[in-house]
Amino acid sequence: MAVPPLDEFAPPEASAATESNGDGTVDGKSQRRDKASAAERKSLLCSPHPYPGRLVAVEGIDGSGKSTQLTLLERWLRSRGYPVRFTEWNSSRLVRESLRRGKRKNLLTPTTFSLLHAVDFADRLTYNILPPLKAGMIVLSDRYAYTAFARDVARGVHPEWVRKVYSFALRPDLTFYFRVPIKVSLERLLSGRAKLKYHEAGMDLGLSNDPAESFEVFQARVLEIYDQLTVEFGLRTIDATGEILDQQRVVRRMMREILRDYDRERAKGNHVAAAKETW
Repeated sequence: MAVPPLDEFAPPEASAATESNGDGTVDGKSQRRDKASAAERKSLLCSPHPYPGRLVAVEGIDGSGKSTQLTLLERWLRSRGYPVRFTEWNSSRLVRESLRRGKRKNLLTPTTFSLLHAVDFADRLTYNILPPLKAGMIVLSDRYAYTAFARDVARGVHPEWVRKVYSFALRPDLTFYFRVPIKVSLERLLSGRAKLKYHEAGMDLGLSNDPAESFEVFQARVLEIYDQLTVEFGLRTIDATGEILDQQRVVRRMMREILRDYDRERAKGNHVAAAKETW
């Protein structure tokens, strides 16, 4: 995976490769190549993927209930005989120990935090997402690249930089965004455990000495960015304050839209042919 320079203070343009004419100006052909290259990098996340399987992701701030909804969806799909693979954020063994140690000693800058999660995501994509997609399975992802777009930018990393780092990410066929007010998410988290986690509360940013207050400030930033991502990437918003079963009915209704085309392709046997071609 090609990663842009690590200077988080430089504008996105500073990380693009350019060729000088020797007089301080930039060669026009180089600029056109840079723009074409940027378009190619962006196209993976903005265009449908070519594989026979289906990729479904869930997003939302901590305490939104997205994991519960994805678990219910997984059980429903399996009960109907669909081949399902589950994957979740921050689950790669490749970087788990580095992240754990860095968090414990508070050694991670926003940029290194972003890069370690990108490595985690790249590992998951290679081994837990691409193979089942090529085999025609339904992949359910608890958090996707949009989590980085929201959290990393909320920590001060340049949004265009983050998008370039995740330019290899495939576009999900369906992404649910479980939207919940900050107060509700905070109440849910504290009702299930004694205290907030250091980084989920944004304590590493020095927003407040009070974890609950820091959580509200940090997660409000994340929430605002998520709202922008729904427009940019077409995330399907679900009111996460409703009853669990009511939310699941909405999830299944939207999922059926994806399954209709998926079922037609399976009936034609196209999944098997496509899977052989992509391996």
